[in-house]
Amino acid sequence: MNIKEELLALQDSSYADFQAKLVPNIPRDLFIGVRVPEARKLAKRIEEEPEVSKFLRDLPHKYYDENILHGLLVSEMKDYDACIEAVDTFLPYVDNWAVCDIMSPKVFKKNKTMLLKKIKEWSVSEKTYTCRFGIEMLMSHFLDDDFKPEYLEIPLSVNSEEYYVQMMIAWFFATALAKQWDMTIKYIEEQRLDTWTHNKTIQKARESKRITPKEKEYLKSLKV
Repeated sequence: MNIKEELLALQDSSYADFQAKLVPNIPRDLFIGVRVPEARKLAKRIEEEPEVSKFLRDLPHKYYDENILHGLLVSEMKDYDACIEAVDTFLPYVDNWAVCDIMSPKVFKKNKTMLLKKIKEWSVSEKTYTCRFGIEMLMSHFLDDDFKPEYLEIPLSVNSEEYYVQMMIAWFFATALAKQWDMTIKYIEEQRLDTWTHNKTIQKARESKRITPKEKEYLKSLKV
């Protein structure tokens, strides 16, 4: 089995055109055009195949779609330590928001204590997508039952002017407002975020169906 050939067999050129517009920092000729549901099915079908371990080691990949498949394969890994090792190996090669955001290992849910340590490590990285991934994992796993107020300080301590990092911080705080309003609103009232991220957080929160109309009106009054 050749994984690249499996991807090429799923090619959809019009979808590749569409994807290339969403991820403008990657040249159009590096998009095969595999739709995400098809990539997910492929990942499930081949995850046990012996060729997969070679594919995961064979970095950097040429195509955007290979990176998407890589992220999906890592997300399916059952062993926490092996998964973390695979994530750490892959993150330096992640060069766009879509590949970063598709990676969401299921095994993380069962290993919260160890995961939090890794999140703190990733989120201070100077690499844009390593940092973004760390904040995204914090948002995905630590804003519900496991929430502690000090977790809000983790993205706050990130010092990056990268658009895709700032955008993730805004997304994190907008989600935190929806899930942990009482603790999070103080950060907006006290203007703890830089102006752009502050206003983007408010915008994203006001677009959310999980924020009440009254809360949305109040947030609007806090715009800088």
